[in-house]
Amino acid sequence: MHNRGLEFDLSTLLERRRALKLLAGLGLMALVGCGSDEDTAGGDTTTSTSGSDAACSEIPAETPGPFPGNGSNGPNVLTQSGIVRSDIRSSFGSGSAVAAGVPLTINLAVLDTGQGCAALAGAAVYLWQCDRDGLYSMYSRGVGNENYLRGVQETDAGGRVTFKSIFPGAYSGRWPHIHFEVYPSLAMATSAGSKMATSQLALPADSCRLAYATDGYSASVTNLARTSLEGDNVFRDGSSEQLATVSGDATNGFTAELSVRVNG
Repeated sequence: MHNRGLEFDLSTLLERRRALKLLAGLGLMALVGCGSDEDTAGGDTTTSTSGSDAACSEIPAETPGPFPGNGSNGPNVLTQSGIVRSDIRSSFGSGSAVAAGVPLTINLAVLDTGQGCAALAGAAVYLWQCDRDGLYSMYSRGVGNENYLRGVQETDAGGRVTFKSIFPGAYSGRWPHIHFEVYPSLAMATSAGSKMATSQLALPADSCRLAYATDGYSASVTNLARTSLEGDNVFRDGSSEQLATVSGDATNGFTAELSVRVNG
């Protein structure tokens, strides 16, 4: 796991406190210090610039959880032949299972905060998630010999990657989510090298309810009702930068979109 340390945690906390000051309507000096999208409408050049800086902050760092499959906690799928793929619904290599569930296309746009949030081409994203039953391949009982719902993609010229997956189930204690890591290059990802970012994508409640109304997700209905995005142990400190925009339906499948800002 890439640990950004106390300095990163403190800087993140300060940014959130500054944002609260803006909402409270403090004076011009506070606006110059952090800014917001609303400042642009006021026509102030200084606050508009700082607002752009705030909008280009890095995505919050999160735990990879206990089932990363990157070699940091047991098995390592990243060095296995076949991990570079867009469709992650099936296992590869010695695995043979295919994850069942409502289709979900995941589109991520990786942006470089060091270049004003320009598209970051040539980076790589490793993405993994639980299946419809809340189980993680390579770890959970019954699917320990499988490696489905894990894959790596290289970002294109627009910084984009696409994964074809299934809507993840909601398991006890967590809001529905998807894990991902960003690496400087495809070679670095497939050698389980140093990461640029580790975070999680949250799925909106209305899409979850639609997906969980279909066959196979009955346990997720109960688990979703017992938690909330605001109370989740990962997203409770703020999820606005990690909450995906989701379109589609449970019959034809959903599409989740998220911008992932990293310091390239």
